[in-house]
Amino acid sequence: MPIQKNNTTSIVTSEQDARVVLLGTAHVSRASAEEVREQLDSGDYDAVAVELCNSRYLSLIDPDAITRMDLFQVIREGKASMVAAQLALSAYQQRLAEQFNIEPGAEQRQAIAQAQKHGLPVLLIDRDIGVTLRRVVANVSWWKRAGLVGGLLASVLSREDVGEEEIEKLKEGDMLETTFSEFAAERKDLFDPLIAERDRYMAARILKERSEHGYRNILAVIGAGHQKGIAEQLDRGIEDPAGVIRELEVLPKKRKWLKMLPWVIAALIISGFVMGFSKSSALGWNLIAEWVMINGTLSALGALIAGGHIVTILTAFVAAPLTSLNPTIGAGMVTGAVETLLRKPRVGDFESLRHDVTHWSGWWKNRVSRILLVFLLSTLGSAAGTYIAGFRIFDKLF
Repeated sequence: MPIQKNNTTSIVTSEQDARVVLLGTAHVSRASAEEVREQLDSGDYDAVAVELCNSRYLSLIDPDAITRMDLFQVIREGKASMVAAQLALSAYQQRLAEQFNIEPGAEQRQAIAQAQKHGLPVLLIDRDIGVTLRRVVANVSWWKRAGLVGGLLASVLSREDVGEEEIEKLKEGDMLETTFSEFAAERKDLFDPLIAERDRYMAARILKERSEHGYRNILAVIGAGHQKGIAEQLDRGIEDPAGVIRELEVLPKKRKWLKMLPWVIAALIISGFVMGFSKSSALGWNLIAEWVMINGTLSALGALIAGGHIVTILTAFVAAPLTSLNPTIGAGMVTGAVETLLRKPRVGDFESLRHDVTHWSGWWKNRVSRILLVFLLSTLGSAAGTYIAGFRIFDKLF
């Protein structure tokens, strides 16, 4: 059974009294960082587990890693939206750090620093943030995703200080849960991928690391909100930790009808053009003109709002009507690439990126984040144009 003492939960397992101590920390508390130091200075541990995935670990130990980001590759692989979401989360964390005058992730940095000081291995036990975000999105209905996006945007655009009630929530959770706090507590579809799955995942990672390397005393530095769930999982035991990890790392597959939908829409639009020309050449050309004007204008408007270069805006107008009929490439992939070529980010843009995105105006000021905005808003404009123009085409045909 778990033994609770202050902010720690000690789990003594059946394997020759091997011990896992869960240290529940508050991500906005200097006291938590100090408690991490005291625990590791005790000399009681042979390994330190931290609530980080590899990408977040690298961002902590190598803040300059973001300067080596290949924007062309990000855009080409369709990861611009995910990178933008992670920047928004990072911006919220940075804003909190500035309000409380602390270093972001201070308790995790302390754990890593003390582990290095005492020559202890650092175990990265959290699931990759990209996988978690994808599983969150896949677990909610598409019409409810607007609320998630709204919550994320609000966390970036708001300049108000965090109130006492939110501070208390911060002491119990982490950045992911805090950003979506008003949703996650009351909705199982968010609670599972954000919290419950990660509790199980981190418990499985601890057990797998201990089994493979024979650690006898592990200190796990985790958000206080995960303490109870992980403790229950460890106390209950996990028969196949590696299998659980594989299961929880699986990226959700798109439903077949969602994969086919862009092709169906493109086929319907092209069929509309054919039907228009079959009735009269004037009607056919009129339909094409409306398609180009609506789709191109809305995509160009998105690029304009994002602060894109004039050539990028013109490119959006030309590319959107064509890319909307070819689901293998999106308007944002074209506009993002053009904007990157025309306004190649400087080293200073990468270095100041994390600070710039903490304020809404910084997203337009910084060349890196502006490229991501061009990608997102021109894509959104083209998508809206596709549906609006499509309905107008068939309204004229019938």
